[in-house]
Amino acid sequence: MHIPENYLSPVSCAVMGAAMIPVWVHAVKKTNAELPKEKLPLLGAGAAFSFLAMMFNVPLVGGTTGHAVGGTLIALLFGPNAACIAVSVALLLQAVIFGDGGVLAFGANCFNMAFVLPYVGYAVYRLVMGKNRENTLQAGGIRPYAAAAIGAYVGLAAAALCCAVEFGVQPMLFKDAAGNALYCPYDLSIAIPAMMIPHLLVAGFVEAAFTVAVFALVRKTAPDLTYDRMLADTSAGKKKYIPVFALIAALIAACPLGLLATGTAWGEWGADEIAEIVTDGKALGYTPNGLETGWSLDVPMPDYALEGMNETLAYILSAIIGVALLLILFKLISIPMKGRRKAS
Repeated sequence: MHIPENYLSPVSCAVMGAAMIPVWVHAVKKTNAELPKEKLPLLGAGAAFSFLAMMFNVPLVGGTTGHAVGGTLIALLFGPNAACIAVSVALLLQAVIFGDGGVLAFGANCFNMAFVLPYVGYAVYRLVMGKNRENTLQAGGIRPYAAAAIGAYVGLAAAALCCAVEFGVQPMLFKDAAGNALYCPYDLSIAIPAMMIPHLLVAGFVEAAFTVAVFALVRKTAPDLTYDRMLADTSAGKKKYIPVFALIAALIAACPLGLLATGTAWGEWGADEIAEIVTDGKALGYTPNGLETGWSLDVPMPDYALEGMNETLAYILSAIIGVALLLILFKLISIPMKGRRKAS
């Protein structure tokens, strides 16, 4: 679901980036207001869950690959506004360090995965839980987990649909003199089913399973680290979250499993291979000019690899670097937020 560089026109990228600015401003204000100050650094752990989830590629229908995002999960732990910030920062690191998702397409990727996914996912979770959400949570049972699974599934599907539309409008709006697409060459009739069928049949269930598994562990071992509990109980006090960080360590160790899925995610082919991609029984036959001549950034570890290093070790190193940077960044971000809250 990561839109690569030059699949969207510069105009499209600018529009999507501009659309995210008020979302980010709102998310930062709300997070600073509603998240207990001692929980702010822990948002890095939420971002780490998202970063790691996106490294576990799974095979999808049609020979492509996909992954979970964890947007609804973070919304359940810290709220949808904090989830927007966490996923955005994770996507930024992926783009500038690992080349996973375009820098110019950063706004579009954030719109899909950091805005639509967590807000829709959390809204569906609240809807399924019903008006007496607090009583249901206290009573226990499977309803919170069913609601989390449904929210995660619907949230990912909504994000995939937005991504498909962004892909699909490109050949309608941007063509060269010969009538060939300048950027993404697949219109809505191809992009929507190509994105939605694999996500509805496979990726959505992966997102739901990941969300429920982590949500269940957190509710059992660190129940105060959930958004519903934070809203009900704002009591301060340092607590230990060893199981949460142990899970992050386990995910880092297991992340090479994501290398087992072969193939490229739909819509993420390189300019050197897109002409040969077969759709509806025939190859595209040309390389869109915008893809061939567009801007790209030389990143330190493209595709989570490092020249001269074993692929598995490089993948683990990428996970360690990504998680460490996220934990450090959110620790630093929390410092001025704490200061403002104390002064208020």
